[in-house]
Amino acid sequence: MEDTLFNRTFRDSQGEIVLAQKPNLPILVWLAATLLNLIPTTGNLHTGLDALAFGSLFTWAWLELFQGVNYFRRALGFIVLIGALASRLPWS
Repeated sequence: MEDTLFNRTFRDSQGEIVLAQKPNLPILVWLAATLLNLIPTTGNLHTGLDALAFGSLFTWAWLELFQGVNYFRRALGFIVLIGALASRLPWS
């Protein structure tokens, strides 16, 4: 296979184009914690679910950034990581 920018950006080591993958544990935990956080909760439960959701999304983004199968997945991890961190900043 030819080593082009397109191939390095979108193909994995087996030559398959990869844009999306099966959800792994961190993204499943993020989804569950986010959905549970939609239930009206207060105090420690809300804070714990929020921390769990942020931590698992941060972990997923970090793993994609450094272990993604192609440049697209690594860029996706970078974008999500920056977005997750930016969501924690006080924007007042």
